[in-house]
Amino acid sequence: MRELKYHEQKLLKQVDYVNWKKDQNIREVKILKRYHIQDREDYTKYQKLCNLITRLTDHLRKLPPNDKDRIKMTEMLLDKLSSMGVIPLKKSLEETERLAASAFCRRRLAVMLVKLKFCEDIKQAVMLVEQGHVRVGPDIISDPAVHVTRKVREFNEQADDFELQGN
Repeated sequence: MRELKYHEQKLLKQVDYVNWKKDQNIREVKILKRYHIQDREDYTKYQKLCNLITRLTDHLRKLPPNDKDRIKMTEMLLDKLSSMGVIPLKKSLEETERLAASAFCRRRLAVMLVKLKFCEDIKQAVMLVEQGHVRVGPDIISDPAVHVTRKVREFNEQADDFELQGN
């Protein structure tokens, strides 16, 4: 190999070919594969939401416990998160401190179809949703990233022209 010129050496100093930023996200890749998330931006949005919620929780904890605004905001936050299905029970702010992005991933339409036993695995559920075989209420959904709230969960159905074939 030839010796590098001066400007080439300067450029190579700026780039680290051994440690890539994307190598540090093994956990993120596992979650993307587990929940069959096709767009990485969805997962980063979930992470940003979790960060905002935990920051809001920290600000609420700094207020005095008997403050009317703290009680009202805490109640509103817990109601919203429990109706979204992200937290199981609306007991206290402790549940929002431990909130992870995977809680939002568990409420995606494809994951809920597997949980409701419409499909065997998430990959099959994503395929069915993308092909338009799933209806939520009167609307046929073709985006597997749709968030399913607790109220909407009961309205998941198969489209009229589709039957799931057993083995």
